[in-house]
Amino acid sequence: MTDTTSLKGKAAIVTGAGGGICRAISVAFAQAGARVACLDLDPAKAEETARQAGQGARAIACDVSSESGTKAAVERAAREFGALHILVNGAAMSDPTATVLDLDLAAWNKVFATNVGGAFLMSRWTIPYMVAAGGGAIIHIASQLGTVGTPGRVAYCSTKGALITMAKAMAADHAAQNIRVNTLSPGAIETDRMPLRFGTMDQARAALGPKHLMNRLGLPQEIAQAALFLASDASSFMTGSDLRVDGGYNAV
Repeated sequence: MTDTTSLKGKAAIVTGAGGGICRAISVAFAQAGARVACLDLDPAKAEETARQAGQGARAIACDVSSESGTKAAVERAAREFGALHILVNGAAMSDPTATVLDLDLAAWNKVFATNVGGAFLMSRWTIPYMVAAGGGAIIHIASQLGTVGTPGRVAYCSTKGALITMAKAMAADHAAQNIRVNTLSPGAIETDRMPLRFGTMDQARAALGPKHLMNRLGLPQEIAQAALFLASDASSFMTGSDLRVDGGYNAV
């Protein structure tokens, strides 16, 4: 029986690869047989992810809000791998806790430049290589907060909602080129960002766990398995969709 989740012979780019979710995605893709370009603003974090992924993974330092930087990163990955088949847009900056009254325009624009602008730029440069390869899969990492709101996260919620709609439009634009575009919306996940916002992981678990029907936070590996599904032939009839892996956060 054919393993539809195999990525053997595929080449992938993962942005934000130094973070918990996208590091797990990079490792899962490599374990499934893909060659992975691990992009992150922090070169040391990108290197560590590539080391953990192994299987010929490459670390590339990249600011996804930079037009020239993203173009150079994609060209390097395509040159080293010979083709590109998968793109995961997971880079996201740590947004300030603020309402529209507290957030100045520069801060608002900075969050959008990374979270949404980065997905736009990376997709812009990668799609021609996917077309040349006969098709591909693009995954924007959105959030359960892309469809519901929460206090103090107006910029974050706005960008994640934008990614969900962006994927639908891109899916319509590129279906004829055999390119599938979906979003993956995690719930609250146990990553290094949780202690930054809540003080400790235990405090994050206490605050956010009960908001999920499963009464806990998710793990990066659980999101990675969903990303593997979206990147692989297991989801071959799926495009323009938002896959929620949120422990039931949005169910009630």
